[in-house]
Amino acid sequence: MTQSANSGNAGARTVRVPDDRDGQRLDNFLLGQLKGAPRSLIYKLVRSGQVRVNGGRAKAERKLEAGDEVRIPPVRLTEPGDKPTPPKGFLDAMERSIVFEDARLLALNKPSGVASHGGSGISFGAIETLRALRPNQTLELVHRLDRDTSGLLIVAKKRSALTEMQALMREEGGIAKRYLALLTGRMPDGTMSVDAPLHIGLRQGGERHVQVHRDGKASLSHFKVLERRGGQSYCEVRIETGRTHQIRVHSQHIGHPVAGDDKYGEPEANKRLRDQAGLRRLFLHASTLEFALDGGREPYLLNAPLAPELVEVLDRLAG
Repeated sequence: MTQSANSGNAGARTVRVPDDRDGQRLDNFLLGQLKGAPRSLIYKLVRSGQVRVNGGRAKAERKLEAGDEVRIPPVRLTEPGDKPTPPKGFLDAMERSIVFEDARLLALNKPSGVASHGGSGISFGAIETLRALRPNQTLELVHRLDRDTSGLLIVAKKRSALTEMQALMREEGGIAKRYLALLTGRMPDGTMSVDAPLHIGLRQGGERHVQVHRDGKASLSHFKVLERRGGQSYCEVRIETGRTHQIRVHSQHIGHPVAGDDKYGEPEANKRLRDQAGLRRLFLHASTLEFALDGGREPYLLNAPLAPELVEVLDRLAG
């Protein structure tokens, strides 16, 4: 797709920033204008000065204001028909995974093994697949889930909903998040709170590894035992912060790692649960999100049922 000529700028066009894009970063605005353009191309266009805001050069992170005029250079992109699309079976699975939708938000019960978004060798994540299902809608991820974690993934259908949800996520207590997890071993009765700062490091090869560290970011999790199955502890986990791998690292820290966790778990316990109960994935599920939009006037309580393969594991452990 070649951009059409405008104002005699040899194929460039000028776009006035609408009111609902006030405060949006320049790079994200350009991604919306140049559908299908890789982020690397967007940054190259900005760095080279081909993109102008009100006639001047600008940085990718610049926050735009309603009424700003953005010059967008002519860019040749792949025709939509040439762009690879997710397999039909994957599209159908994502369609079936939608558990809630209204005019502003869409909630997906994301299966384990599906990335929130593409990248790092992953062609299609949940958001790319949803966009393929809804090509005429503007869909943006509100947050992310680990690839191996199943459960609620929220997508905004309107810019106003995205900004309000992101503000709630930054606000302490803005969104109540509850997970269901099977922890290895016998947790003590009641609720155990874990207040341990987390630091993200990189291992050789660039793999992220999170650990409890005094110089890390404040992180707070609450583990409540619901019942015990086969010597393991089935828990509800409430998190007050949303750090990378928070539940997985906090549960490891207290000596009861999440069952099926290949990264932070116990290999022997994982093998035993695989052989005895058929557990072949991380037993961690984002089950509930509770929040309110419109300044607290519009409450939401979203639930995603436990994945069938995890229900089967619990049933086998009870037998």
